[in-house]
Amino acid sequence: MHHATRRAALRASLRALELDALLVTNLLNVRYLTGFTGSNAALLVHAESDEGTAFCTDGRYLTQAAGQVPDLERVVDRPCDAALLKRAGGLRRIGFESHDVTVDGLSALEAAAGGAALVRAPGLVERLRVVKDDAEVEALRMACAAADRALAGLLEHGGLRPGRTEREIARELENRMLDHGAAGPSFESIVAAGAHSAVPHHRPTDAVVRDGDLVKLDFGALVDGYHSDMTRTVVVGRAADWQRDLYELVAAAQAAGRAALAPGTGLAAVDAAARDVIDAAGYGEQFLHGLGHGVGLQIHEAPALSKAGDGTLLPGMAVTVEPGVYLAGKGGVRIEDTLVVREGAPELLTLTTKELVVV
Repeated sequence: MHHATRRAALRASLRALELDALLVTNLLNVRYLTGFTGSNAALLVHAESDEGTAFCTDGRYLTQAAGQVPDLERVVDRPCDAALLKRAGGLRRIGFESHDVTVDGLSALEAAAGGAALVRAPGLVERLRVVKDDAEVEALRMACAAADRALAGLLEHGGLRPGRTEREIARELENRMLDHGAAGPSFESIVAAGAHSAVPHHRPTDAVVRDGDLVKLDFGALVDGYHSDMTRTVVVGRAADWQRDLYELVAAAQAAGRAALAPGTGLAAVDAAARDVIDAAGYGEQFLHGLGHGVGLQIHEAPALSKAGDGTLLPGMAVTVEPGVYLAGKGGVRIEDTLVVREGAPELLTLTTKELVVV
């Protein structure tokens, strides 16, 4: 039922723009509105009701579409976008996802549209996706739980120890997420040891973990199409004073960023809440990225928590809070959680401890 509810919400936008329908070609948006997970599809959402709404895929997905999209008219043809437009008789103004359609693709759509006017309508579905419904939040909870359990198993069974390579640790972490219900990792897991931990998006190598290393682990699980995202930084062996000091600074900044997650707060203000803590300690130039981002059907989606963030938080937004300080050639710390904006206090989805772990 949540797919029908989402389509109903989209119709309000279509009517406000005086569109008779919207041609949805972005596959993630098709999934959001129908539940279809195949690799080829399009959707024509009628502005009045589902009676005029049609879904299209090709013959490879006949059985899958019948199971996943039982509540809409199903067309089997290709190319799907043109096929739907050819069937859209009587519609005068049809919106299309101009952020997804190429220049050559637009020419083909215009030829298929007949007398209907094609109107640029970028981002309509994405604006709905910014606020998560209950089904989406539950998928995010499960994805975060799979990641939490994977890291707990890695640490409990000695998977993070001197002599292992970054690649070996990343592979074990990803396998453990699969064991806990994930369809796969949200993205290529980051395992960064020693000086590599000062590289924000380091890719795992055959570098060996050594005693005294900071090890940064940035990873997530994919469940029902939804992505989790978490970073924890640990110390192998014995923590040096500078490592503890750096960790405490980032932890304080992360706590400030989490505390700022309240409906109505400006996106840039949330970033500033954490960044000011790091700036005051003299490490502002070593905080090299925005504070966080939205998560959902994409690992990076709106909203953006950054200096340039435009807009305000809304209840139901799912975001990360991930400040970091990176000392080139020495080491870095990042701490990241996935949370849902709520009235009163945010809901924390990544539950692994944020105390400094020394293994």
